[in-house]
Amino acid sequence: MTQRLHLVFGGELVDPTRTVFRDPERIHVVGVFPDYQSAYNAWKAEAQRTVDDAHTRYFIAHIHRLRDEATAASPTEELGL
Repeated sequence: MTQRLHLVFGGELVDPTRTVFRDPERIHVVGVFPDYQSAYNAWKAEAQRTVDDAHTRYFIAHIHRLRDEATAASPTEELGL
C-alpha cells in the first residue's frame, strides 16, 4: 500500500497575494497526516480559525510527491513560482 503523507502548515505572509512568509521561524506546523482528507480537515480548521487575518494562510504540502524522484516537477515548480 502506498503511503501518501501530507503536511499542513501556515503563518503570516508579507503580502496576501504571494506566498512569502513574514517570519519563516514562526511558521505554524499543524502536523503530518496520513491521507488528504485528514490533512484537508486540519487545514480547514486552521483556515477558519484565522479567517479574519488576511495575511495568514495555511497550505497542504503533498510530501509523497517530494519523495517520488521519478515524477517530473510540476510546471509551477519549473517556473520558480
